[in-house]
Amino acid sequence: MRTVKSVAVVICWCALIGLLPDGIGAAQPESSATGEERILQRKSDDPIGVPDAHYPYDNSSILQKQRAYQPDVGELDFVYHNHDEMTRYLRATTARYPNLTALYSIGKSAQGRDLWVLVVSASPYEHMLGKPDVKYIGNIHGNEAVGRELLLHLAQYLVSSYASDPYIKWLLDNTRIHLLPSLNPDGYAASKEGTCDGGQGRYNSRGFDLNRNFPDYFKQNNKRSQPETEAVKDWISKIQFVLSGSLHGGALVVSYPYDNTPNAIFHSYLSQPSLTPDDDVFKHLSLTYANNHGKMSRGVACKTASPSFENGITNGAAWYPLTGGMQDFNYVWHGCMEVTLEVSCCKFPPAYELRKYWDDNQLSLLKFLAEVHRGVQGFIVDPTGNPVERAQLKIKGRDIGFTTTKYGEFWRILMPGVYKLEVFADGFLPKEIDFMIVEQHPTLLNVTLQPSKRTTHTIVQMPFSSPNTQSEVSFGDTETVSNIEGVKDLVQLPVTSPVQQMPDVAASVSLPANTPSGDGKTDGISASGGDRLIFTP
Repeated sequence: MRTVKSVAVVICWCALIGLLPDGIGAAQPESSATGEERILQRKSDDPIGVPDAHYPYDNSSILQKQRAYQPDVGELDFVYHNHDEMTRYLRATTARYPNLTALYSIGKSAQGRDLWVLVVSASPYEHMLGKPDVKYIGNIHGNEAVGRELLLHLAQYLVSSYASDPYIKWLLDNTRIHLLPSLNPDGYAASKEGTCDGGQGRYNSRGFDLNRNFPDYFKQNNKRSQPETEAVKDWISKIQFVLSGSLHGGALVVSYPYDNTPNAIFHSYLSQPSLTPDDDVFKHLSLTYANNHGKMSRGVACKTASPSFENGITNGAAWYPLTGGMQDFNYVWHGCMEVTLEVSCCKFPPAYELRKYWDDNQLSLLKFLAEVHRGVQGFIVDPTGNPVERAQLKIKGRDIGFTTTKYGEFWRILMPGVYKLEVFADGFLPKEIDFMIVEQHPTLLNVTLQPSKRTTHTIVQMPFSSPNTQSEVSFGDTETVSNIEGVKDLVQLPVTSPVQQMPDVAASVSLPANTPSGDGKTDGISASGGDRLIFTP
């Protein structure tokens, strides 16, 4: 039996990277793979050519219209939900849609409330080989409440649309979406509906601003790390997130890294921009959200005294510099491209306005996530075909690096053009590979590294020097969330190309009423090692 399983695993790996002819390896392997499967060596390091028919990726021209959506008021309505109500809804959703959702906690707030994350995907319990993980985080400031409710409705929309909307089916079949509705449930509990300004509830229960509590690239951050911050740091060091959005309130703009600058002595409005090596990508991601929003791209100021933003986007430091922000930490420490989504002028508007905020943001929330399938993706392997874990990669001229998962996977969002990938790994010779990015589909690139005669230690050169930035950078590993233990090591191995065809859907699709998708509940939570999550009933 073990021999049969091994053969099935090898066939799946071969089919994934394009080594087998069409029709071979079409059967789904058994789900008992141990994560030690081999990737067979390709004959060259040229980018894998994929016909346009496999990747008709054109996120700018599809999904032009807002989707029909009417939540089941018995499950979720356009009202605010306290922590207990939110928990009940999330648990009910996993019970109602066990094949599309899974619930886990990354830790607890200072007052002991769970920091819930809902996975929405065609493979909610297992990492899908070659398919990226993305995330949205809401309510990092407790009194900025709109994003919290938007993420609950996004979850409801995704699961209720999967069977009827080809675009949503494509998105969930090829992406694992992690939704953290409230990073600051303690602050939310202290906030008051209808309060548009002020700081009541902004901070956690210990009085710390969580978006000033992360390690900083440019300056030493001496603020005592909070449990909510530690939970996020642990989470993103163990799951290889590629793209992320943090939802805020109090303005109408997308802010992108860097948030800080080496030159800022004090925080002030209208400072100089502090641009990343991936500024073109961050501007594109920001415009994707703003241009699909109901109002944001107009750049209208929320108040007379507030700044206006051209096209609805801004560099974070150009707006005002801050130390210890979450988006800079995601990008510099873990190679995850995160932006800040300011989705409401009023921080905690009356509940009757929530439907309007959903209508404004629905299309943006969807199309932003789909941008994770832009750029380059592939595998780093050794000459015997084994994946190289934690190889350090860099796009030449863009000195913020990223790493491979334990399966040798990597992803990088890039705009169309010609690039050079630099690959470094302990025990292997460095390698450079030229490749091209096109608009229509991601470029698939597999790289085989040759062993070096002696083990070397890789150093990544940072683009700027700062007092608290070391020349050696740790990007985290791919173990799973620390408070999730005790289940089998399973990996779902696809037998087709990593990203399936994106449907060309330009018209609205009417959605049926919610119906259960299967039996069973997912209330208990557990996971195994690796960059995938596995949960038990």
